[in-house]
Amino acid sequence: MVERLDTTFHALSDPTRRGMLASLALGERSIGELAEPYRMTFAGAAKHVKVLENAGLVERRKSGRQQICTLNAEPLAEAERWLKQWEHFWNSRLDQLQALVETDRNSERKETKNG
Repeated sequence: MVERLDTTFHALSDPTRRGMLASLALGERSIGELAEPYRMTFAGAAKHVKVLENAGLVERRKSGRQQICTLNAEPLAEAERWLKQWEHFWNSRLDQLQALVETDRNSERKETKNG
């Protein structure tokens, strides 16, 4: 699973690939259609698709002369589950910070009343 997470996060590290995934979330697209918003060549888009495909985020099939791409969201779900484990950590830290801020505010109010 760790190796798959590595390839997933690598694939997501590029804004063009994230954009391609967003486009695929709306439905199947050809590699040419995925390339259009980025004004890149078919070969350039195909390289991005290959990275997404290696991460398991995209499935590719031929339809005549076109290569049609479909989103496979399962690796994204795995990444979300991995990130979710950090939610408790950060919530705990933020709760501690909030308690410190409230303690500090209460101390200031007491000083203002007594001063």
